[in-house]
Amino acid sequence: MRSLINPQAPGHNPVGLAEKEELLLRPLLSTHDTQPSPGQRLKRKLSVLLASCAVSLTVLFAFNILACNGTLFGIKPRPSELSSPTLLQARDYQSSEEEEEDCPCKPTSTVPDYFNTSPGPWIGKTATGRAPLMAQTRTFDHAATYVPNAPLQTQVPIQGWQPGNLSIFDMMGFLTPYTPSTGFGVDEWPLPDGAEIIWLQMVSRHGSRYPTGGSNVESFGARLANATGKFNATGELEFLNNWKYQMGTEILVPRGRQELFDSGVLHAYMYSSLYDPNTKIIARTTTQDRMMKSAENFLAGMFGLEWPNNVTLEVIIEGSNLNNSLAGYVNCPNESQDGLGSEARDIWVGTYLQNATERFSKLVTGYNWTIEDTYAAQSLCAYDTVASGYSRFCSLFTYEEWIGFGYSHDLQFYGNNAFGSKTGRAVGIGFQQEVLARLQNHTIPYSETQVNVTLDNNTVTFPLNQSLYLDFSHDTNIVSILAAFGLTQFEQDLPADKYPGAHNFTVSHITPFGARLDIEMIKTPKPLKADRSGYEDEGEETKYVHFVLNQRTVPLGWSHSECDAERVDGWCEFETFLKVQEKMPGLARYTEVCFADGGSP
Repeated sequence: MRSLINPQAPGHNPVGLAEKEELLLRPLLSTHDTQPSPGQRLKRKLSVLLASCAVSLTVLFAFNILACNGTLFGIKPRPSELSSPTLLQARDYQSSEEEEEDCPCKPTSTVPDYFNTSPGPWIGKTATGRAPLMAQTRTFDHAATYVPNAPLQTQVPIQGWQPGNLSIFDMMGFLTPYTPSTGFGVDEWPLPDGAEIIWLQMVSRHGSRYPTGGSNVESFGARLANATGKFNATGELEFLNNWKYQMGTEILVPRGRQELFDSGVLHAYMYSSLYDPNTKIIARTTTQDRMMKSAENFLAGMFGLEWPNNVTLEVIIEGSNLNNSLAGYVNCPNESQDGLGSEARDIWVGTYLQNATERFSKLVTGYNWTIEDTYAAQSLCAYDTVASGYSRFCSLFTYEEWIGFGYSHDLQFYGNNAFGSKTGRAVGIGFQQEVLARLQNHTIPYSETQVNVTLDNNTVTFPLNQSLYLDFSHDTNIVSILAAFGLTQFEQDLPADKYPGAHNFTVSHITPFGARLDIEMIKTPKPLKADRSGYEDEGEETKYVHFVLNQRTVPLGWSHSECDAERVDGWCEFETFLKVQEKMPGLARYTEVCFADGGSP
């Protein structure tokens, strides 16, 4: 069969330009066989010309609409189809003199920057890593009882692990994938009849992420890459001969998205009745990508994919020397200089990883394997697992060495961010002040802390009529918030030369990925007996404060005697709690510890 479109096909006769014009004119010609007069031909050619002009004007008008607001007949193109990404940002119209010209289709935006969730200059590093292929890359003992991954493969052979021991993935310090805490010393109690939760303040850490820029694992990958051609590993390290560092930087990994979505679902079951469906509440996060994405995944879990109908997300700039209670360290210059915890961690690492470093050194040639390499390899187990689902680095270490790994983070956080640091309380004091302001129903017109007064003295950005408050922060900031509230049950001496056994300040239990602190206000018809045997015979309606960290009660009486250490439920009477918290700014000494010796507000 001859081709109808191939110009090289047999029988194909090319059509010239003049013939094409004639073909276009044919529908306009009379059906009679007589030839048209010259005047008729001129009229027909003018008709075609006018039709062509009309089409051209229509196309020009359509592209004018597209240039003004990025839409064409209600259809919005993909960002890649636009000539400039600024067409997607309404606020950028204000910064371009060329676009200041009137355009009837140009959108106007009254959304201020602190409600704009589009990526901006304070988003942080956002490199993504190699896409996982766990179905192909994982290994396991086919003879052992098979445990499906869910979604991470955490069943790995660990020398020294015994049935009944914690999983190593529950003792990885601040790199621990979310798991509920094992408890903080008191049992959990249900609400008694007649009691009700009337208010909640949550602050959550972001989910599992890639390493931060310049981390020890990134440096380890660079060192091995530089040794290519000389480096050779045998035995259990043989896989390193073909291994390359392919991690992203700082953004959430799939597990991190799941952690925050699941947390939102959990909070939906626990606290949804506190939300008035006829209102739209404010939730707060910071401008870093992992912070915004964590908030959005949480809100999707709690409210569904239509969460913007329920919540306006307030995005506070996280940048040096800017006031931000959700990242209190950015306006505490001396915080970065206070590294006692890092020093203690390094001492401990040199102790507990000495044997592992000797083991690994015997398995490599052409490379000087150091204790820093050993610690980085152990850290890679945690990062690689949440990024790829499985890591061959995990089984390189004994169970005792994993206990040591978790403790290294306890030392680091305690000395850098908690009671072991002179700036520990100060970094968290701004958030403590905000919680008290919400509890007492007032804005903050002035503060000698890192509170952003511009936002917190305005009920649009710091509303007081919500019974459900949702904030998103970082691990070190949450540790400092606990210190700012004066929770001294986490204050204890941690030796750098030996493992002290079980201890209260255990980072794996306090700020794993996706950690959350829920502060509840509970109302009862009468005072509740400390032993929970019932209500007092006399008394009026009473309110209590209840701290829940990673789904377990933090007993306030253990830290504040005024709250009654004998209370078996860990609650604190509301007015007593407020009175105790009044003295916390004085103990934090924000201006003194953050700006002394060269720092300036």
